[in-house]
Amino acid sequence: MLTTRRVVYLLRALLVLAFLAIVLLQVMSVPGTLSYNADQSEDPFWYWPLLVVLETELVCAQVVVVATFQLLGMVQQDRIFSDSAFRWVDVILAAMALGWVVWAALGAFVFATSDDPGLPLVVSILLLAGAVVVLLMLVMRTLLRQATTLRTDMDAVI
Repeated sequence: MLTTRRVVYLLRALLVLAFLAIVLLQVMSVPGTLSYNADQSEDPFWYWPLLVVLETELVCAQVVVVATFQLLGMVQQDRIFSDSAFRWVDVILAAMALGWVVWAALGAFVFATSDDPGLPLVVSILLLAGAVVVLLMLVMRTLLRQATTLRTDMDAVI
């Protein structure tokens, strides 16, 4: 059976790979693909707004990866039930909320300009999924607060 230490090492290694993949997307894939499509399009107006939206989303994902990496380090050191963990959870929540707001702004633009009903539907589904994830993080933050309080009370009794 895998121990917590091994799982944390594995997760941290995967997070490093995810971070590097996001950097690769930021630097090469997204700008290159959008630039190529703008060159091929009659209306290259979409290039800059989409570049800003996608780069912002990728930065938010990077922030979540780094904060999760830090929280895993706290798990490994058995410090996850401390007040310092809330700073990283709040960073994750802020990044997720910013990503959701940016996506919502893109969604509003898509709703206003799209003739195709499929694209607004996809954006709506992704907005709904993003809202669910952010709200679940809020619930998990509350659970962490309760567990931290219980841990503090137990430490005081023992």
